[in-house]
This record gives sequence, C-alpha cells and structure tokens, in this order.
Amino acid sequence: MALSRRSFSALAGTAALGLALGGSGGPGAPSAYAARSVPTGPPPPPPSADGRRHTVGHDRHSLLVDGRRLVLWSGEMHPFRLPSPSLWRDVLQKMRAHGFNAVSVYVAWNYHSPAPGRYDFTGVRDLGLFLRTAAETGLYVVLRPGPYINAEVDGGGFPGWLTAARGTARTDDPDYLRHVDEWLTHVDAIAARHLFTKGGGTVLLYQIENEYDAHVDEPAGRAYMSHLYKKVRSDGIDVPLFHNDKGRNGYWTPGSFDTGGEKGRWLYGFDGYPSPSQPPPDWGYFGTGGRTGGASASPHTPGFMPESGGGWFDPWGGVWSKGKGYAEARRTRDAAYERRFYLTHLANGITVHNVYMAFGGTSWGWLPAPVVYTSYDYGAALDEGRRPTEKLVPMHQIGHMLQRFPDFAKLDRAADVKAAGLTVRHLANPDTGAHVYVLRNDGDKDVSSTLPAAGEDLPVTVPARDARLTVTGLRLGQRTVRWATAQPMLFLTAGQQDVVVFCGRRGELARVVLDSPEEPLVGRVDQEAAYIYDQGLLRVTAPFTAGRTIQVRVQGDGVDRPLLMIFADEESSVRLWPYDTPSGSLLVYGPELLRTAEVRDGAVRLTGDTGRPTGLEVWGPPGIGSVVWNGGAVRTSPGASGGLRAVAPLPGAPEVRLPALGGWRVREENPESAPGFDDSAWRKADRTSSYSTTPVPEGQPVLFADDYGFHYGDVWYRGSFTGAAGVESVSLAYSTGTQGLLMAWLDGEPLGTHRMPVPDNGTIRRGTWSATAKFPVRRELRTPGRHVLSVLVRRMQHDQDGGARDTHKAARGLTAATFTGGDPDVRWRIQGEAAPDPVRGPVNNGGLYGEREGWHLPGFPDGDWEKASFPRSVRRQGVTWYRTTFRLAVDPRVDASVGLTLEDDPERAYRAQIFLNGWNMGQYINDVGPQHTFVLPNGILRTRGANTLALAVLSEQGTPSGPGRVGLTLLGAAAGGIPVTPVACPGRRGGGRAKAVTGSTNGRGIA
Repeated sequence: MALSRRSFSALAGTAALGLALGGSGGPGAPSAYAARSVPTGPPPPPPSADGRRHTVGHDRHSLLVDGRRLVLWSGEMHPFRLPSPSLWRDVLQKMRAHGFNAVSVYVAWNYHSPAPGRYDFTGVRDLGLFLRTAAETGLYVVLRPGPYINAEVDGGGFPGWLTAARGTARTDDPDYLRHVDEWLTHVDAIAARHLFTKGGGTVLLYQIENEYDAHVDEPAGRAYMSHLYKKVRSDGIDVPLFHNDKGRNGYWTPGSFDTGGEKGRWLYGFDGYPSPSQPPPDWGYFGTGGRTGGASASPHTPGFMPESGGGWFDPWGGVWSKGKGYAEARRTRDAAYERRFYLTHLANGITVHNVYMAFGGTSWGWLPAPVVYTSYDYGAALDEGRRPTEKLVPMHQIGHMLQRFPDFAKLDRAADVKAAGLTVRHLANPDTGAHVYVLRNDGDKDVSSTLPAAGEDLPVTVPARDARLTVTGLRLGQRTVRWATAQPMLFLTAGQQDVVVFCGRRGELARVVLDSPEEPLVGRVDQEAAYIYDQGLLRVTAPFTAGRTIQVRVQGDGVDRPLLMIFADEESSVRLWPYDTPSGSLLVYGPELLRTAEVRDGAVRLTGDTGRPTGLEVWGPPGIGSVVWNGGAVRTSPGASGGLRAVAPLPGAPEVRLPALGGWRVREENPESAPGFDDSAWRKADRTSSYSTTPVPEGQPVLFADDYGFHYGDVWYRGSFTGAAGVESVSLAYSTGTQGLLMAWLDGEPLGTHRMPVPDNGTIRRGTWSATAKFPVRRELRTPGRHVLSVLVRRMQHDQDGGARDTHKAARGLTAATFTGGDPDVRWRIQGEAAPDPVRGPVNNGGLYGEREGWHLPGFPDGDWEKASFPRSVRRQGVTWYRTTFRLAVDPRVDASVGLTLEDDPERAYRAQIFLNGWNMGQYINDVGPQHTFVLPNGILRTRGANTLALAVLSEQGTPSGPGRVGLTLLGAAAGGIPVTPVACPGRRGGGRAKAVTGSTNGRGIA
C-alpha cells in the first residue's frame, strides 16, 4: 500500500541520517548505502551550489541523494567541442528544459596541457566555468577526466607530448603515473571545489579511466586502477566513483580491485551501443544475468549505463553513412529507436542512464581522432548547430516522466504478461503498487493488441519498430490512475490545481481511467475529449491531435484540488515546459524553448526561444497576475483551464540574411620546397632512439615528428645531401592517421603526392596508416653538388589507445628515406607547428608556413595579395591561401546558427583548413567528404560585426583544384537566445605582434 506523507517523511529522515553517518563519508564507509530500505517518495529538488552538505549513496534500485531516490537521466556534451563558453549555457539550458537532470562530460588532457608541467584552464578551457554554469542551470555533473577518455579525440585524450615520453600508458608504470598524478592534481583541484557533497557545485559522480579492458586480470591493471582510485580520493573527491565497462563484461565490479579499505562508494557501469537494426537487448532484469548480464553484474548497485548510444560517429568518406553524413546516423537512430531502447533499459533496472551524445559538437582544429572528420554531430538530439531535432521528443517525454513520478525510481521485475504481437516487460513498485508495462513492437508493421492488466484487457497499439509505456496504479497526488494506455509525461501542482500530462503519437487515442469514489464534475476544455463515469471509475478518452493539446479538467471527486489532464502529441509535448521555482511549480506551454522562469511581484518572468509565432499559456502559483517574456510584458487573459493565456502570439524570429562571400585574396606558399630556403633555425632530426611503438629503421635517424616536439598538424622536412648522380628514385616511408598524405620536391621541382586510401568497412577503425611513396628522379636532377629533398606530411592525428597498447605512440610523419641507384647521406631538419597559441591552445595550428607567419589571423596585411574569385581552378602541388572578410548584422534579439559550406566537382583532389577569426574550425577534403558544411560557433563568429575567413588549400598536381563554391549557410534561427561574450581572437596588425580582437555584445543577441 502507499505510504502516507507523514510515514514517508519519518522513514526518509532515518535513511538520510544513516547515509550522513556512513554513506559518502570517509574510508570504511559501509557498503550498504541502502542498509535501511528507502521508500518511494519525492525526488530531491533540482541541484545547485547551495553551500550545504549533501549525501550521495545508492542501493540496488537507484542513487540516493540526501536519502531520496534519484533517477539520473543524463546527456553527454564536451565543452572542448564547443569553443565558445557562453554557448555552454545555451546547450545546458536546452538539455535541462528537455528533461535531462544531469550532464556527463569528458575532460581532455590534451586540451589543457601543451607541454609537461604546463596546464591551462582559462578561456575556452575554463573547466570551473563550465561546472558553475551546470550548477546554475540546475544539472548534476558526471565528471570523466580519464586520464584516458577515448572519445574519438586525438590520442584518446592523451597530450601530444605523452607520445614521446618514457613509460607504458594505462598501466602502473611509475613514469606514466607521475604524469597522470600531475594531471589529476590539476583537474581534481577544480572538481573538489564543485562537489555536490560539499555544496560547492553539482558534481555528483566521477569516473576513473575509460573502457579499460586490456589488463583486467593482471596485477599491472589492478594496481593501476587502485592507484587512480586512491589518488582521486586523496585529492578530496568524496562522491561515488565508477568506471565504464566496454560492454557487458563484468569488469571492475565492486571488490574487484583494492580501494584502500573503502566499501560502498564504487559503482559498476557499462557502455552499450545497440545496433538499430536489431531488437533492443535486455541488459538487466530480463537478460541472461550474471557477470556478463549488464546491470545484473553488480546486484547491489543500481543499473548504470555511462554511455547509451544516442547516435554514432561517422568516418572519413562516410562509408557507414553511405556518404550522407550524420543525417543518416540521425535517421537510423531516430526517435523511435530511442524510445524502444531507452524504455527497454528502464525496464531492465537501469536508473543511472547517460545518452552519448546529447550534443556532439565540433572536433575543431586537430582534435579529432583518426577515425572521424571535423564534425562530431553524432546524429545527436541537439545537432552540431545547437538546434533541437525530432530525436528530442522521447528524451523530453521520458526525462520529465522520470523526474516527476517517483514510482520509476524503484521498480522490480513482475510476473510475465503477454500481448499478442508485442514484447512486454512488466515491472512493479513494491511501495506504491504501481505497475509499469513496456510494450515493444520489433516488427515492421503496426500492432494492435490487448494487454491483461488492472483486471481488464486494455487495448494497445504500438507502431512498427517502436515502443509504448502503459501504467496501472500510478499515484497523481491524492488520486490514482487505475490504468492508462497513454504514457504519463509529467505531474505537478501548479497553484491550486494538479496537472498531469499524457503523451502519444498524433492520431492515436488516449485512454485513461481514474479511481473516483465520488462522481466528479468534468469540464472538457476541448470538445474532442470524451468521458464516462461508472461504478467509481472515470474513463476519459482523447485523441492526440496534431500540434495542439486536448485538455480536460476534473474536480468535485472528493479531492481538494482540481486535476487538469493534458493530452499532448509529439509536437505539442515538446512545447510543454515544467519549471520549479521557490514560489512553486510552473507549467508553460507554447514556445520552442523555456530557458528560465521566475516568480516575482505577482509576475511570471520567462525567457526562452521562438522560431515562429506561437501561443503562450502559463499555469503557476496563486496570485500571478501578469507574464513577462524575454523582458517584454505579455497581454494575457484567464484561460479556461485555470492558467493565463497570451492574447496574441509571441513573435517568431525575423528573417536572417547572410552576405555572399567575395573580395577574396590569394597567395601561394610552401617556400620550404625551394633549395635556397633558410632552414638553419629548424630542429636537426638526428636522434637515434625513440619511445614510439614504431621501430626506428636501421641506418636511419629518428624522423618521427613527435620526438622533436611537433604534435599537431602538418610537418615539414628538408633533407640536404650530395651525390645524386646515380639516383634513379627516392622512396619515402611515412606514417599518419586516416587520410594522411605526403608531398615531395627535389630542388624545388615537384616529385609528386602520395595519400593514404579512403577507409572502407574493413579499415574504418584503423588509427595508424603506413605507406611508402616511391618517386622517380628525373635525369636533369641527377647532378653533382648539393641537393635538397623537401617533404610535407599531413600527419593527421594520433591513434587512440583503446587496447592499452601504447598505440598513441605510433609514429607520425616521415619514418625513412631510401634511394635506388645511390645511397646519399641525408642530413635532415624538421619544422612543425610554432609555440601553441596562448588563447586558442595547442590543437589550433600546424606547421604550414602561413600558419607560422600568421596568415590565418585577423588583421594580417593581405593588401598585396592577388585578387581572386570562386569557382577557381588551378593545377599546382602545394599550399595556397585565400582570405576574405565579411560583416554580419544579425538582429540582437536572434540566435542565428551559421555554417560555412564548400562544394566542388568531387573529381578534384584538394583539401582546405578553415580558419575563422584565426580559429581552425576544421578540415574539408573535397574528393572524400562526406562533410561539406562546417559550423561556425557564435562568439568566435561575430554575428554583429566583422569576421576574417582564411582557407589554407592543400592541392595535388594530378587534378585541378578549387575552391569551387564557398558560402555561408543559415542552419537555424530563433528569437531569444542568450547573451554571448565574444571569444578572444588575437590577430595581427601590420605584420607585427598579436593583438586581441574582442568585438562587442548587443542586447540579448549574439555578438
């Protein structure tokens, strides 16, 4: 039976006291966070940096925060993939509004450390700012600082300098651990100030390592994990720690390694990326059980998925996406996929759930691992341009349901139930008596069936390859749902009435039956609804109507407060926004996004976004007499369902016009290929040994770029030799990431270009590509005297180290040079990127001449460059730069997402690095793709001011090269947005020293 409020309060207080004494305290804390049974009750309030102490524990059902059950519904985003800190708030607000109560974040070591002993947490790398923003938004944080993160990022997150350092990574090697401890010391100093347990922030969980499966049963692996655990604890991190098993292996479950005597503060988690073409697997209650059963591998901790596939990455060439890019990932893992898989996870007891990715972002500069290109859109619910997609519908509906109905935090498997044509997962809450049925249709046709529940045969319809959730015995305050075939989305008290929302697909019929001992007074706000009262049951039916809600008001049934029932189809459900304020809960309907809400002086003050004109309706605490939207008063009148309704629609976004790009200037470079180029300041490549996993060829010096301190982007070699009389050809062995290439010149004459092949299904995951380019030497170049062999290698990125085999240390750049017809003694010099940009960081620049000279920077004097226009066709081996400036004048009340689109004849072989205001926003490969549009994040992009665009085009001599068509693309626009602080974009003035260019911010718009 259900507990009374008084009984619950007493039990919850006892549980909270037990947790405070032994839950998340010091070493030796009892393993039974749930030694006392914690009953079902209200969840904890939204988190904040409130300065108060909190307890964080768990039992087998869920996390326990201050003795209250919490279902964690988290989404992944990476601050390093959005280099505009103001936009972090935009994405976090969208996540919170759409039902997430937590954000999971990797912290990339390579992003913060340009050199041993040097760490930068300022500007776009301000981790503390991100954690503060998450707390201000009301989101818990799941922090994942590695030291290894994988994440389809260069080196799996290891800094470039670690590739040339002594020590075997991801083991207990003391040389490696010395660097790890230094990294964690810096991260943990920030994290410790933002722990939820101490009231400084909302960091709730902390991950050590990442999908570590290489040395599980070896002393080196266990000692390594133990070292990380103890290090993090010694740094003051007292929240529960966890690791994410790379699948359902049962690795690193509680007790599997030494935690220094601590018990009960270690969670087992596992990652899962099911195939969208297969039925959702049961990784818990309904699965095979045991060590490889997913949630059942750790029966005393809650089911925990640190990564649940919310999309998938796409490789160079787009072989997985059939060349369609992330639109295909979004199609195959669509809203129906998410509903089927996430509801199945819930049915299997997974109550700590993180969607990877909720927002993918951009692997700008040289961040991407070899396997991926610049965009990390991931097919996520929020696309790379921060725009909501249809995939947000199930996220929104499920997330708010889990936060607003406590029953879902404590469900056990119940008796099996069958419904013809459907897979049924039946669960029950032992405290409240509520029953939950996940109905799944794994076939290709819609199925209508009956479900035996609540003493009746309930009519249910589930579309093809989709799922539905049905409930019985669910409490709505003082009322009870006997049964409902429509999914409950939220329940709250707004002022003097209760509000419940049921959601479903357009065209479906919702059926809800309420226990009602007294005949109620039913008001149909919308006449499409129907009801009948008979023998203590109120039966309500309502269609889910396209783009609008159907409302029914129930009162006089013996309950003090009326009940407003809202039926919302998919389109209208994502325009319903619950929000908790100190004055009480609100429900807002109409706009495309509700960012913030405040009740003050009798007015509801709302901020949010609209794309097109839309209505507005607000239900809230008593005494509200007016509504303010984005700072402007809204004329309202009382609505028929007890709220305030806007008399006129809220305005939509005005038209955004983008200029055509013209006024291009062009200049060719690669003077390094000329025999007379002065390379005396370059590093001598004369080392004889290396820590690389690539063997040093016998008789050759070490030519690996990392050994000379060049870790990102292009690298140049110049080899000086004599005795070329008999040389017939030169063979250049080199090693790169995916889509690397090599260009060679002898005495300034092009020898040719060699490039690595486009990956196919068998080689997509290959992180290191090695090849030998053999070039004939023309007879007229076989002369006595000094010769110079110049080689440019686009090295791409370092391999990840997913198998813990030091694969991130594989060589990048040249590995050997040999000759036929002669054996000259070559003296090598090498040059890569200059010192890291102090603002943009180490991953922004490579070693092209133009990069070293600042050609990509705003303010560089290009007045003496030649004029150019597109399309352009040249046939040249080497590097050509194009620069232009453009101005934008976007309305300050509008958040406009803008991209740069490049298109050309796919037969033309060339690639371009894209620099916006000096920031390297990615790499375009014309004949490989599939990416053609590159997101230009606001803050770096001045939407009200001047911008500098530079393209560094690397072209082959074998085909004409462009660029072809280059233009700005409007990805989306909304009235509203947030204030954006311009990101610092240091530039060049008169060819002299760098000078900061800051821009300006106007009103609520985007600078």
